[in-house]
Amino acid sequence: MDKLDVKKIKADFPILNQKINDEKLIYLDNAATSQMPLVVEKQIEHFTNFDRANVHRGVHTLGLRATQKYENARQKVADFIGAKNASEIVFTSGCTDSLNLVAATYGEQNIQAGDEIVVSIMEHHSNFLPWQQIALRKNAKLKFIEIDANGRLDLEDAKSKITTKTKIVAITHVSNVLGTINPIAALTSLAHKNGAIVVVDGAQAVGHFPVNVTDLDADFYAFSGHKMFAPTGVGVLYGKKALLEQMPPYRFGGEMITNVTRKGATWAPVPQKFEAGTPNISGVIGVGAAIDYLGKLDLTLIQKHEDSLTAYALKELSKIDDLVVYGPKDCSNRTGVISFNLRKIHPHDLATALDLNGVEVRAGHHCAQPLMESLKTESTVRASFSIYNTKNDIDQLVSSIQEAKEFFGELR
Repeated sequence: MDKLDVKKIKADFPILNQKINDEKLIYLDNAATSQMPLVVEKQIEHFTNFDRANVHRGVHTLGLRATQKYENARQKVADFIGAKNASEIVFTSGCTDSLNLVAATYGEQNIQAGDEIVVSIMEHHSNFLPWQQIALRKNAKLKFIEIDANGRLDLEDAKSKITTKTKIVAITHVSNVLGTINPIAALTSLAHKNGAIVVVDGAQAVGHFPVNVTDLDADFYAFSGHKMFAPTGVGVLYGKKALLEQMPPYRFGGEMITNVTRKGATWAPVPQKFEAGTPNISGVIGVGAAIDYLGKLDLTLIQKHEDSLTAYALKELSKIDDLVVYGPKDCSNRTGVISFNLRKIHPHDLATALDLNGVEVRAGHHCAQPLMESLKTESTVRASFSIYNTKNDIDQLVSSIQEAKEFFGELR
């Protein structure tokens, strides 16, 4: 097989087989949330109907089954992203929670007054606000790596911003606005030479192309389940074991301890130290099922398919007068996240018009207001692709934009 069978894949996602405003649904908001295939739903349903019990507690059969499935999913995640050990995988409530965990533990422990934290201007608020707030609280300095005119990270600027004063570099693997794929391995090498650690937001990368955290030499890598065909409310934090072992717990409660007395407590080994309370067991099982599903499709073919859609979309969108595309105009080192504006039409008005034709896109600042300021706009329309999208979907997007343009032109 040298390409995806999209027709067969679409059949795995019943939500796509419906109409919106009497029009065929064209779902192009995958950067916000991807849809979930039946096979993942069935795995969760099986757990609920036959194995539902708490994990790491009971010695009864259901408890043992639940724990085995939960820990099997952890091993699947470790293998999927190239971690050296399953104990380096911490389950959280999402990418946002994962990033906050690092900030509230490693960040609080290691950032002092006068230290520097470096982020890119293209960060999602989830990988910006935790570092901004620590910098403000600790009287540290927050520095920004800028982007060039093509929406790519300015590596020369990165070299000037990352110094021996830098303690943390927080960087997105893929911009959720520009689609830019950042050179993580080069940045980790630069950061490590200066004694800093690197925190990567992988929410827009995992599930779109192969990711190997060991090859990237990332110190921390975070992502969410719901952007890779798994349920909402579950996420992953990868951390190098030596760093995780140094960090204090993020939350306190059941199952994250070794021993508790009236005078104090000792903590369970990683990763349990960071998983207080009853976790999202069905969500974690869903992540494991989603990884199985992605494995059968082949991530290399997924990347090839999405690259083809991106190239086609950029070409077709460039034919629309008065339409401005933000970010790289070529397909090298970018993904199928395309943000654009139609001059004189507000992004929310355009998104509403597209919805009338069944085309579901996102409009807004995409939780990246510093980047919007850099782009000299308040918001954009964003179309984002996945494995079940086709060139026909893009044709419908383009024709709907043209229709909206004509409609709003007549109003004026």
